[in-house]
Amino acid sequence: MDYKKQLEKSILAAELACKEILEVYHSNDFQAESKDDKSPLTLADKRAHTAIVSVLQETGLPILSEEGKKIPYDERKQWKYFWMVDPLDGTKEFLKRNGEFTVNIALINQQRPILGVVAVPVSGDVFYASEGKGFLKRNGQTINLPKRNPVSLSQPGLRVVASRSHMSTETQDFINALKEPSLVSKGSSLKFMLLAEGLADVYPRFAPTMEWDTAAAHAIVNAVGISVKQKDSEQELVYNKEDLLNPYFLCQ
Repeated sequence: MDYKKQLEKSILAAELACKEILEVYHSNDFQAESKDDKSPLTLADKRAHTAIVSVLQETGLPILSEEGKKIPYDERKQWKYFWMVDPLDGTKEFLKRNGEFTVNIALINQQRPILGVVAVPVSGDVFYASEGKGFLKRNGQTINLPKRNPVSLSQPGLRVVASRSHMSTETQDFINALKEPSLVSKGSSLKFMLLAEGLADVYPRFAPTMEWDTAAAHAIVNAVGISVKQKDSEQELVYNKEDLLNPYFLCQ
């Protein structure tokens, strides 16, 4: 597998998706509708999906996208490598026009995300990782994301990522058990990117997420030395399960 080539393709796909999203974002016609699970879907989600697929299909690898057709587990469990895509992560943030939404693309191998791209349409930032190294493209420059040492939950003053819209009772209990924590908030995969940049220390997610919500960011935080472990377990999240719903997890 030529990871350099796959990374270039995935960054190109993410950047094209960002352009499509921004065109809709700056218009007055989001064409928002509700999916079966009552979550929002917009014209931007659909256009971003089309842009990403147009690039990634050139790799010849299967694509599993939130906005794509449902693929039976009996078919996808045979895949050695495949792309896992969320064309627009944070549609609620998009509808609020707060800029905190992303394009997520991950390459999965044997249930692990081995390459990830998280692109931020409004800021132009592109986080990416491959082969154990993480990077950030910002304002035309490429920055190496430094390795981070895992934090101890017993140390005081931890910066905790807590979702504005998904603060569960379990999350609140977790925060209450820490010593002098401070809270930071972001939408979408930007929660993970706070840890990747060293702007936060721990992200408890004790509320539902889907595999495409986390895969790309998971690859990036792993590249800088941060784990994404299932709650009350030493096992990292795994991908391409029969049920694509993630278990609760702790990123630190």
